[in-house]
Amino acid sequence: MNKKSFLPFLLTLLIAFQGFSQNDKPKLVVGIVVDQIKQEYLYRFSDKFTEGGFHRLINEGYMMKNGHFNYAPTYTGPGHASVYTGTPPGVHGVIGNNFFDRFSNEEVYCVGDDTMETIGSHTDEGKMSPHRMLTTTITDELKIFNQFRSKTIGIAIKDRGAVLPAGHTADAAYWFDYGTGRFISSSFYMEKLPEWVEKYNKQKRSDYFLNQTWEPVLPIEQYVESGPDDSPYEARLRKKDRSTFPYDLKKLRKNKEDYDLVATTPFGDILTIEMAKEALIHEGLGKGEATDFLAISFSSTDILGHAFGPNSKEVQDTYIRLDRILADFLETLDKEVGKGAYTVFLTSDHGVAHVPQFMIDQRVPAGVFRYGPRVQELVAFINQKFGEGDWLINASNMQVFLNRDLIRERGVDMYEMQTVVADYILDFEGVAYSYPAHIIQNGDFDEGGIKGQLIRGYHQKRSGDVIVVLDPAWFESGRPTGTTHGSVYTYDTHVPILFYGWGIPKGSSVRKASITDIAPTLSMLLGIPLPNGSTGHPIWELFE
Repeated sequence: MNKKSFLPFLLTLLIAFQGFSQNDKPKLVVGIVVDQIKQEYLYRFSDKFTEGGFHRLINEGYMMKNGHFNYAPTYTGPGHASVYTGTPPGVHGVIGNNFFDRFSNEEVYCVGDDTMETIGSHTDEGKMSPHRMLTTTITDELKIFNQFRSKTIGIAIKDRGAVLPAGHTADAAYWFDYGTGRFISSSFYMEKLPEWVEKYNKQKRSDYFLNQTWEPVLPIEQYVESGPDDSPYEARLRKKDRSTFPYDLKKLRKNKEDYDLVATTPFGDILTIEMAKEALIHEGLGKGEATDFLAISFSSTDILGHAFGPNSKEVQDTYIRLDRILADFLETLDKEVGKGAYTVFLTSDHGVAHVPQFMIDQRVPAGVFRYGPRVQELVAFINQKFGEGDWLINASNMQVFLNRDLIRERGVDMYEMQTVVADYILDFEGVAYSYPAHIIQNGDFDEGGIKGQLIRGYHQKRSGDVIVVLDPAWFESGRPTGTTHGSVYTYDTHVPILFYGWGIPKGSSVRKASITDIAPTLSMLLGIPLPNGSTGHPIWELFE
């Protein structure tokens, strides 16, 4: 090669190398958890979605169509922690939203922390931290790997939806204060709110939306993918006589402090994305020398989903609106970060069951398990079998906690009592399985089936002495309307796992994947360590 031809070649090589060095990692990772979204919603509501929202993620990204939670219980706190740690509750320790703590002999909240102070309001809603999550998150590992040059921020309506994904090393986490309508934080992260958060709060967007009326974004007669609007299976919103559109929030609002009402509508998702955009711009996410991470959780989909159920017009309208929110946000990312310069994943923290009475009316076996009366029966049985005593100290999250101090004091065999109690519970209507803890503790972490799910959800120091599983389409509740989640069954475990953007090929797979595979996949994509308790596996289809 002569000198004349070598110079253009060298220039081309330098440009190519410079481009590689600048683009060997995404500038920003955006994690999106849609609280309570089921995989089926991506299919059932598909015809009403725009091209720029869910369809853009699906058609231009990679979707694991058979993505599942590989453990139970399937609740919000454990779900968010599992997505970001790459491991189930049996390792990261967040076994419920609220759970009984043997050491303090009280029920604790998964992110509650009384050693912290609220930043941004006069309420106690900011006394939160991730201290009960025992492992690192993908967000932690990113910051540590980059010597804390990466920024990580979590945003949600729910505190646990912001705190757990942001991790232990986060720059900030912001969530909604139901007492003031403001976004707040904790002294775990900061001494005062940044100026941009204060400026956003001063706009009083919550009050603005509480003066609006929630109506279908499309003509309601087009919502053929959901049941009738006037349904006996749905909870009523505030003073409204029927659970039907429209919802005049100004009339439904109980008082000036009734800010949780806005979170029970799709307007809560708008507040969330507005805060996410503010963080993106004012924190300069994706503008630094290291990859940043923005963790967003849409909470209103779950809050209103509990009230109305998966077959409601209200839920369908919420996802039609969310699709448009996502389309707008992706365009914002294109503008602020650059198309092809960021990576997005979208998933859920759990699915949801149909309302039991709806299933019964369709002649499908279902039911509601009444916890209180069953616990009273159990206490009477234990006293009769082992003598009077405070043998049962807590029953929650379909687990029974026995008084281990009393068991040792009376010389009762622990395994025997666990087994006897489990056998008695098995006779209750609606109970499918009842396992003594010693069976779960001695199980194989990699075991399949329902028992394997329970093993992975069981934390030896935090979980109970008996683990109960209800029949399919049954759940514990004290009300005849609305729905919930938490089970081992596919309606609670089958959720979207979607990747899009930098480093992501186009395609899909029906291979079964676990929610705990998301964090290891990101670790491999970013070239950083796996979270320190990770047990998931990278989704190999993305690297072929």
